[in-house]
Amino acid sequence: MTTSTNLMRQRRFLPLFLTQLLNALNDNLYKNAMVLFVVYQVYDSPEMETLISGVATALFVLPFVLFSATSGQLADMRDKTRIIRWIKFAEIIIMSVGATGLLLAARGISVEGLAIPLMFVALFAMGVHSTFFGPIKYAILPQHLHKDEVLAGTGLVEAGTYVAILVGMILGGVMPIMASIVVVIAIALVGYIVCRWVPPAPPETTETKVDWNPLRASKSLILFSMGNLELRYSVLAISYFWAIAAILSVQFIPLAKNVLLADKQVAAVMLVAFSAGIAIGSVSINALLKGDISARYSAPSVIALGGLLITFYLLCRMWDLTPQGELFTVTEFLSQPLALVLTANLLLIAIAGGMFVVPLYAFLTTRVEKSEASRSVAANNFISSVFMVVGAGVAGVLGYFGIPLEEQLLLSLFLCVLSAQLARKLHALEALRGPELP
Repeated sequence: MTTSTNLMRQRRFLPLFLTQLLNALNDNLYKNAMVLFVVYQVYDSPEMETLISGVATALFVLPFVLFSATSGQLADMRDKTRIIRWIKFAEIIIMSVGATGLLLAARGISVEGLAIPLMFVALFAMGVHSTFFGPIKYAILPQHLHKDEVLAGTGLVEAGTYVAILVGMILGGVMPIMASIVVVIAIALVGYIVCRWVPPAPPETTETKVDWNPLRASKSLILFSMGNLELRYSVLAISYFWAIAAILSVQFIPLAKNVLLADKQVAAVMLVAFSAGIAIGSVSINALLKGDISARYSAPSVIALGGLLITFYLLCRMWDLTPQGELFTVTEFLSQPLALVLTANLLLIAIAGGMFVVPLYAFLTTRVEKSEASRSVAANNFISSVFMVVGAGVAGVLGYFGIPLEEQLLLSLFLCVLSAQLARKLHALEALRGPELP
């Protein structure tokens, strides 16, 4: 905790932390304002709502599949800080396009013909934006931080990301559309100003040639990540985790409306609980490990996550209530007998997830040379995104064909078992190989 507090006072960490926090905040404010508007104002069909939610998630993560290899090479071969500045400048343009779509939708002008396509274009572009920022926010840490600070820095970045997601979800759920339009552009402008305080991070390799062929570069990236056993186990375990997260994120809003019979503010509360839990777990695991980069708590954490998913499923099955009005408001929802238990269960699921995934992210940047750290993170982003697209796509298709939302939750249990097995293998290998590379 002392290390974390100290880092928050350092220029070598704080501007980067704030930049990524504002990035995650804007992504989620925009995405949730858009999805909630479409689900609650445009369509009135559980099948179509789940499909739209799935398409939105898939569109946001698809760029990670297409461009992760390129982003990793660029981040390793160019000054990371300069790339951050270009990325944040692009965010201003992207959010202007998204805000235009929201404005048209709010005024009922060509909602399906122009407004929704514009919003989806901006969502895809934000995915591209995050694809190029993702490898940098983790790979820059070993370059700016001391070795015993990397786990704390990784935990803070992960916790900050989810605090920002939490705030973005709250704002996306409660702010009027017109206010959201102004705020997403304002946050993009502030993010660009803050990023200019990030210290330089010049390349630590003599390589300068970027392979712009996405297929060839992606193949090379996969071979790179699978060639290092610790990297392989870390990447695959993280990927299974994000497949679980994708399945759950697709289901949250339709589940809140159609199973729990609650309005969009309740959906936001559920997403807030999940994000708060990830943040708590991310910080807690650093205190538990005391700065040691280790996977020894990862397998128990993901097994606990699976058990908590079962109880969440059972609670949803037990939810058999009729709202007093059209849908439960937050106050009405929280007054129901199972509401607090269900929300607490969701919070615990997320805490277990944060404790599972944060040490694995630290492995990505400390088990390779610093000159390869961005490619290591990019490899993880690429493979995780493939899993997320598949998970979101499967959830969307199952919802479209009428598979009950509660039953879809059980899809995640198999992935929890696979993640636990990989975490055990990683911990066994970690014991043989010793501490992170000097």
